[in-house]
Amino acid sequence: MTEQTTRKPFLYVVVCAAGVAADVGTLITAAQERDWEVGVIATPVAMNGFFDAADAAARTGRPIRSAWRTPGEPRPFPAPDAVAVAPATFNTVNKWAAGIADTLALGTLCEAAGLGVPIAVLPCVGDALAAHPAYRDSVERLRGMGVRFGRPYAGEPGQDGGRPDFAWERALDLIARG
Repeated sequence: MTEQTTRKPFLYVVVCAAGVAADVGTLITAAQERDWEVGVIATPVAMNGFFDAADAAARTGRPIRSAWRTPGEPRPFPAPDAVAVAPATFNTVNKWAAGIADTLALGTLCEAAGLGVPIAVLPCVGDALAAHPAYRDSVERLRGMGVRFGRPYAGEPGQDGGRPDFAWERALDLIARG
């Protein structure tokens, strides 16, 4: 009798360069608590101090990816069962919707969308940029491709001076909504 192993579903977390990225460990932990294995792919700018890459690697037990692999180099992650883009910036949303794949993060998003992998996006875009016609068109185009968007987060202080919480777990809820 052969023993069949069951692998946990694999979540790609794509991290963009926004201040809230510093708390991406919250999403990693929440995903692991929901029985996901996690791999992190960061935009090149996000790797410049927007989050603690060493902490994320320790939490996932995998390297943080930001650059393309070379020919013949093994894939460090299995194929994704879902993708969470959190935080998603104005730049990433617009380039992705246009099909621009000039970074590993964008190439991964374009490919995942083309394969029909469930994708959840937690935008971190200020009100002025969210009002830009290109951004609105990009969100509409991505929604038409089946991408699920959470409520925009501007990170702007409220009347009491505090910032609203970035709803990290909302990405997992959007994926589970299936």
